[in-house]
Amino acid sequence: MKTLRNALLIGLVAFVISQAWAEDFEATKKDLAQLQGEWSMVSGSADGQPMPDEMRKQMKRVCKGDETTTTMGGRIFLKSKITLDPSKKPKTIDYQMTDGFTKGKTQLGIYEVDGDTFKSCFGKPDGDRPTDFTSKPGDGRTLSVWKREKAAAKPEQK
Repeated sequence: MKTLRNALLIGLVAFVISQAWAEDFEATKKDLAQLQGEWSMVSGSADGQPMPDEMRKQMKRVCKGDETTTTMGGRIFLKSKITLDPSKKPKTIDYQMTDGFTKGKTQLGIYEVDGDTFKSCFGKPDGDRPTDFTSKPGDGRTLSVWKREKAAAKPEQK
């Protein structure tokens, strides 16, 4: 009887863990889907300094699958693999840099997605993860807000 009770208990624990994993997987999939597409920077700051408008206007972000590429004036600024954890508070995002001036490094960040707005705050490469959406002089953080580009209407085909 004791063996049966232990087997049932182990089965129940395994079921609960698998359900929690499935929910986390679905939440991650949902957030990653929300990040897809082309984005333009609305605001940005690095180490507490606001990004000059001329630079900001040139910043574009494209997310395809689990990769994101940020360009400035059409040139690669950074390219990375994305790992999300929407179960954390605030939600966490990790960039494994695959191209750009921080290639080979990891940046730990936090994020929010609200409709067509994406906000993130990252620590410096190989540094600590921020706990809030701020960037102050000397902290090495980058804070940015992006707006999704509206897809251009496709001409009707005859």
